[in-house]
Amino acid sequence: MKIVSIVGARPQFIKAAAVSRALRAAPGVMEVLVHTGQHYDDNMSRVFFEELEIPEPDYHLGIGSGTHGAQTGRMLEAVEQVLLQERPDWVLVYGDTNSTLAGALAAAKLHIPVAHVEAGLRSFNRRMPEEINRVLTDHASDLLFAPTQAAVENLRREGIPEERIYLVGDVMYDAALYYGAKAERESRILERLALQPKGYLLATVHRAENTDDPVRLRAIFEGLAVAAREMPVVMPLHPRTRAALAREGMLAETSLHLRLIEPVGYLDMVLLEKNALLIATDSGGVQKEAFFYRVPCVTLREETEWVELVELGWNHLVSPMSRDRIKRAVVAQLAERDRDKPNLYGNGKAAHLIVEKLSGA
Repeated sequence: MKIVSIVGARPQFIKAAAVSRALRAAPGVMEVLVHTGQHYDDNMSRVFFEELEIPEPDYHLGIGSGTHGAQTGRMLEAVEQVLLQERPDWVLVYGDTNSTLAGALAAAKLHIPVAHVEAGLRSFNRRMPEEINRVLTDHASDLLFAPTQAAVENLRREGIPEERIYLVGDVMYDAALYYGAKAERESRILERLALQPKGYLLATVHRAENTDDPVRLRAIFEGLAVAAREMPVVMPLHPRTRAALAREGMLAETSLHLRLIEPVGYLDMVLLEKNALLIATDSGGVQKEAFFYRVPCVTLREETEWVELVELGWNHLVSPMSRDRIKRAVVAQLAERDRDKPNLYGNGKAAHLIVEKLSGA
């Protein structure tokens, strides 16, 4: 059996690492790895492949950045050529990026079965490009691997046939268990930055709705600056966010209040997450990793696809329109200590269940 796996962005590398390890251990399975090049900076891409022990991609399409339509169109054309050449039995896509949608569409139009890892997530905000990608990919897919029961229910409500839906747990949890231990052994990021465990807040901001809106951008960074009066705020700065701060004339001022660092590799990021007192983020993946490592989280968005974490109190949603709201949310999360700690995302064997189902399909 030949499976083409398509990745392109940092969160997908993490998910693919867990599944690729299981695929390549399965007898009779050949994986062809395609990297679209959606994340092309070395700190955003190459270092992840090295640290996560992902095999070198069989195809690197080098698409790079662009508007959503242009980027997705170029990916669709390039992925189609790979699939015509490889003629796989399955195409495996991950998450909710433009790479995900392009891979699913290219396969579906060639009548190649599609399997979607992390299916069924919904923020119910169609203004988010990721939401459009999720919905369209799910409806183009033949196997939908859902990480949670809530994701299963979303797919059922949308009329996805029951026989296509499989609750497998979250491959991000597989990765958190495996790489969390590795990070403790190998990362020296705390020493390099002279940070004490539980002595800092960790922040990440990268979503276009936050970086491209001057009001939201200013509210977020002014709110974090206020929080930094109480405790240092460390922020690995995404290239898009750095460019946005520079465009708005905020970069120099922000660097006075926050500890801005270059993007870090996955193992360094894991150790920063595990040892933070609190995480503030607009990332879907980081929200979950905060929960995996039992660190409270403030999500700088109007909504989240991980609603169960909000219901448990591990995650606090705050509209990034007011610096005072952001500061209050940070203080409230730091003060709240009594939280349930259920296991929502499976038993750490999601990748094996995915490979088992694909092998028997």
